Amino acid sequence: MLDLSRLELEEIATALEDQTDYEHRWLIDPQTGEIMVWTTDGGIDGQTPVDLEALDLVGIDPLPSYVWYQDMVDFAEGISDAAAGRRLARAIQGKGAFRRFKNELHEEYPHLLPAWHAFRDVRARRRAVEWLVDNSLVDDETGERFVAEHPDPHLP
Repeated sequence: MLDLSRLELEEIATALEDQTDYEHRWLIDPQTGEIMVWTTDGGIDGQTPVDLEALDLVGIDPLPSYVWYQDMVDFAEGISDAAAGRRLARAIQGKGAFRRFKNELHEEYPHLLPAWHAFRDVRARRRAVEWLVDNSLVDDETGERFVAEHPDPHLP
């Protein structure tokens, strides 16, 4: 089992959120917890192509986009400014929701950006820990304790 305190949860969260279709994979070394990016033409060192199957690493597959979309829904519903909540909820309807949500926050509600980042980051770190538990890299008790100790922050 890996030591949760020594892992880069933000990097794991980034891997879980990465929806790009490029020829790359995020990987974690199950012995050390080191995160690497493998590409078809550069392997894991950026220079030496290597077959992914030849590596003794665990692939970090992205979570479906609806998981991350739900964060925007919950944030829009959770803020106390009803008008801002309605506008953010409208912004996330249909294709391009992530970009419109971000634009709406930056352009109309920049004062909500710190709250959004704190909200999104806590959820992303919890998902990273849950992924580690699901892949038997961190024990259940450690994962449950982390999740319990990192609830959603209070929204303005």
